[in-house]
Amino acid sequence: MKNNVISKRRLNFYIILFLIVIFSVIYKFTINKDVYSKNYNSDIKSVVDIDDDKKIVYLTFDDGPTHVVTNQLLDILKKFNVKATFFVVGKEIEGTEDILLRIYKEGHGIGLHTYSHNYKKLYSSEEIFIDEMLKTREKVKDITGYSSNIIRFPGGSAKHLNSAFLEKLHKNNLKVFDWNVNLCDGVNPNLSTYRLLDNAKKYRKSYSRLIVLMHCNFNNKNTVKALPKIIEYYKDLGYEFKPLTNECEEYYYKFKK
Repeated sequence: MKNNVISKRRLNFYIILFLIVIFSVIYKFTINKDVYSKNYNSDIKSVVDIDDDKKIVYLTFDDGPTHVVTNQLLDILKKFNVKATFFVVGKEIEGTEDILLRIYKEGHGIGLHTYSHNYKKLYSSEEIFIDEMLKTREKVKDITGYSSNIIRFPGGSAKHLNSAFLEKLHKNNLKVFDWNVNLCDGVNPNLSTYRLLDNAKKYRKSYSRLIVLMHCNFNNKNTVKALPKIIEYYKDLGYEFKPLTNECEEYYYKFKK
């Protein structure tokens, strides 16, 4: 009799233990399922957020305006209903005032790219550099009525810009814009359209916005040919084309120590 009681107790103990294990497994699975569901939904949401966020690309052209190439670029931009930004050189405006006015009237951004584009002269002192930007700004304003505050360093701001210089620029209401995509058509205007398009695809996926460096010198004929393909490439990726304006957040390279 006593042994039967002990056996029943053991049986009850094992049954209870078994049930505890079963409920523990079920509970753990349920919790993990919830966690998995949350993580899965979170991943999906982040993908949706990325798709919902507008991807912006700024097409920029340096060194103009020039008679043939700049007009050809403007024709293509008009055809695709795309806005770009032209960083103009003050001395190049002489005789091309109509082209500058066309750039403005067609809704493109206008930036300042010094007056002389003479590296030796404009990089001889910060004062000369600023004066050249202000001189070009006045020339642009006289023709278009628009006062541009965005500038680009010939060759880029690296090795030229520091915190003290940037403060001087800001005091003159000037904002710096470098680039993070480079067609390399400035150093080699004879690159094939294939190479130019390939260079347009070279950028870090982490960039929140793309600022593409191109040129509109008289010898940038291949840039004109490549532009439709470049526009189609970015459009297919879902990028929105915008011009740089005085309200845009500036973009410059990290200062060298």
